[in-house]
Amino acid sequence: MAEESESESTSGLAFVKFAASGKNRFVTGIAALAALGGFLFGYDTGIIGQALPHIQQQFHPSTFASSWIVAAILIGAMVGAAGAGYLSEAISRKWTKCLSGCVYVAGALAAAFAQDVMWLIAARFVLGLAVGTASFVAPEYIAEQTPPKIRGGTVTYNQLMVTLGILLAYIAGFLLNTVTYDWRWMLGIAVVPGAALAISMVFVPHSPRWLVKKGRVDEARKVLERTRSDSDIDAELENIQDVSEKESNWKVRDLFRAKVRPLILIGIGLAVFQQFVGVNTVIYFASTILHYTGASQDSAVLLAVYVGVTNFVMTIVAILIMDWVGRRWLLLTGTAILCVALIVLGAYFQFSSLSHGASWLGLVCVIVYIIGFAIGLGPVFWLMISEIYPLQFRSQAMAVATIFNWGANFLVAYFFLQETQAIGRGPTFWIYAGIAIVAIAFFWFKVPETKNRPLEDIEREVGGEELAQAVGED
Repeated sequence: MAEESESESTSGLAFVKFAASGKNRFVTGIAALAALGGFLFGYDTGIIGQALPHIQQQFHPSTFASSWIVAAILIGAMVGAAGAGYLSEAISRKWTKCLSGCVYVAGALAAAFAQDVMWLIAARFVLGLAVGTASFVAPEYIAEQTPPKIRGGTVTYNQLMVTLGILLAYIAGFLLNTVTYDWRWMLGIAVVPGAALAISMVFVPHSPRWLVKKGRVDEARKVLERTRSDSDIDAELENIQDVSEKESNWKVRDLFRAKVRPLILIGIGLAVFQQFVGVNTVIYFASTILHYTGASQDSAVLLAVYVGVTNFVMTIVAILIMDWVGRRWLLLTGTAILCVALIVLGAYFQFSSLSHGASWLGLVCVIVYIIGFAIGLGPVFWLMISEIYPLQFRSQAMAVATIFNWGANFLVAYFFLQETQAIGRGPTFWIYAGIAIVAIAFFWFKVPETKNRPLEDIEREVGGEELAQAVGED
């Protein structure tokens, strides 16, 4: 393919120029629209911590009920991700994302008008269905629409939208803090991005790979004509058809065969490690952690905005350099940075000689941690699970990884406060640091580099054709 001939390393400036030129403007545009699904998750993740104190003042939920107000969306997300793999194949990536936007609008309205705790928990479960579905389909759809040279940057639009949603949620919480019915407005304005996602998906094209799998080759060609150079279309279309035909014997049960298991374990490993390094303890409980460092409660809320800004800015940096330095380098370097931050943060909380009169050190640790996550595990996980799996079972395999990601998210978020009470804040962060060390070893030995390569070439390296042939022989 002509795209491979242009696969030399590109700088951040080159990515911007390449993505903004010619047909790539159309590709980056539809990638940005598809990534609105990430915004839904980010906003809801950030806003619940701001809204919860006001919800508690009105409904007076128990500690157990408060935990479920936060966590219900994560359970819903697991269920949504489980169904997303089937939906993305049955009705397409495009219409699955449109459906998730509609469900999110319904959930946001239900949450805003909730009359009791159980109503609110149920509404947040519905929001989770939409968020889990969107978080799975967005990277898949974007990866399949994007030329290899800019795929790293465009797929990570989804993570950028997550961080933007978190940041705007922190800002909205601050601005709406004294408004009448404050928490209802905080939750209700999520209708806007939900509706934007649903409406925008009506106007974007289907994935060419999904069209080929459905036998709609002429339509796939038309999509490629809008997103690829003319010299690349025939070769890529032939490549997609070739891989699709060779994998036609794949069934869902084949995901559990011994020859497939290493690929599934890579995705699960990325999914679990992304959460088990403790990122959502920082996102959900940013104000709480900063308050632990000695900041006043009001100051902690404001400092949380700085955390959101850091997360957003460094994700932009990751997008600009993703197709230059490669996925593995960012994954390993980012995880090493957050590991060091966790070790120091644990020591900060464990030893009073460090924490006494040095609240700035705790803030620095949190900021450095977010930098490491934002350039590494944050965007790279979603990108790589959209790249490493063979076409025929990509949707199902991504769904498995996404379910594990949401499940790990739930465990970490739900038990963080209990863990700090049981063993202390310092050991809690040291446990996360130990997990980060294990993650680095896993990434080093198991995760392949995928930058600047067509999805079908990546598939051949990880054994897609051989695995498909093995299944066909059974």
